[in-house]
Parts: sequence; structure tokens; C-alpha cells
Amino acid sequence: MAEDHAVRFARIARELAAQRSEQAVLERVVELAVQELDRCDDAGIMLLKRKQEVETAATSSDLVVHSDEAQARNREGPCFDAARNTVPWHNAVYRIDDTATEDRWPAYVPEARELGVGAMMGFQLYREEESFGALDLYAKEPHAFDDGPERLGWVLASHAAVALNSVRTSDQLHTALETRQEIGKALGRVMERYGISDDMAFAVLQRASQDNNIKLHTIADEVVRTGRIPGV
Repeated sequence: MAEDHAVRFARIARELAAQRSEQAVLERVVELAVQELDRCDDAGIMLLKRKQEVETAATSSDLVVHSDEAQARNREGPCFDAARNTVPWHNAVYRIDDTATEDRWPAYVPEARELGVGAMMGFQLYREEESFGALDLYAKEPHAFDDGPERLGWVLASHAAVALNSVRTSDQLHTALETRQEIGKALGRVMERYGISDDMAFAVLQRASQDNNIKLHTIADEVVRTGRIPGV
């Protein structure tokens, strides 16, 4: 049994690591949740912004969209609370065993029951300065999730968090490289136009950025596209 779990966990890790964008990771997490977790009928990922704005980032069905809307409207629910968890990377799970008897989230649970939700679990995926992400797992039948699916759900959420961090780091490095290359091209244009050194050309771009309150990479893009330095 332990070996079977190890194989499943390794497969999940490889699947998520193979994704090349943040959205691809989120969508694959949802697919894996339904495929790998026993009795999991639906899954989704909720994004919660600092201003309490809610967005469904990935979903297996419209039920998840409606559930997220209900949680956003009532400002409560397992996924909503998981996203707001104040302890990053903490393996807390927000679980409803039976929506017919659950007395927490009194405004949300009746709406979930009307949607056909019997049981559900919420796990935090990540927590950042301006946004939070959570994974929600749904079952039509009450008491569908015991400790086994809960542990696997936590493992899935943990692997997803690592994959998201990896793809974001890759995106940031790629963006940084592109920005550096764009600034390099702009420096070449300015040096050629004014017959000045690279240090002086950089000072010109930096001054244009400060005077116009525009980011340096935006100034560089303008120079490369038009040959014009804003404000000069």
C-alpha cells in the first residue's frame, strides 16, 4: 500500500513539474484531483484577492463556479477559509463531511447542499502579498472523504504549490532576461544616435524613466520600437 502511494505521489509530482505555465499547472491540478482522489466528483481552484474579490481560476464543472460565487457572496466556506489561512504552507484542511449536518459556514452550506454537494474539502495552495489560492474538492455523496483522500489532497496541494513556485520563478527569469535584452538594444540605439558611452546612454534612459514616471523597461521598449526617447 505504501509503495502504491509513493508511485501515485511521484506521478503527481512529475505531471505538475511538466507544466509550462501557471494556468497549465492550475488546470492539471484540477484534473489530477478528480482522477486520483477516490470519490472526488469535482474540483476547482479559487483565487482570493486582498479586497476579497474571488475568481475561479480552474474548474472541472459549473458546480465549482456556482460554489465559488456562493462562498464569495457569503464571505465564508471551506475554500474561502483555506485561501485566507494565515499560516502559509500549513497543512490545515477545511472539511465538510455532510452538508446536511454541517453547522459551520451557516450561510454557505445550504447553498452548497442545493448545488448537490454532499461533502467537500478546501486546501490552501499559496499565499502571496496580494492574492491567495485554494484547492476545493467536491463529492456528491456525504462522508465521501475520509483520512485517505484528505492526505492525498494535501499532498496534491503541496506538489501544486511547489510546481507553481517553480513555473513562476521560470517566468520571472525569462521576463528579466527579455527586459535586459530590450534595455541593451535601447542602449545601443541611444549610443549610436548621440555618440555617447554606454554609461551615459544608461543615464539618459534612467533620467527619462524618472522624469516621466515610467518604468525603465517601458522606456527601453519605446526607444527600440520608435527610436524616440520619451520627454527628449
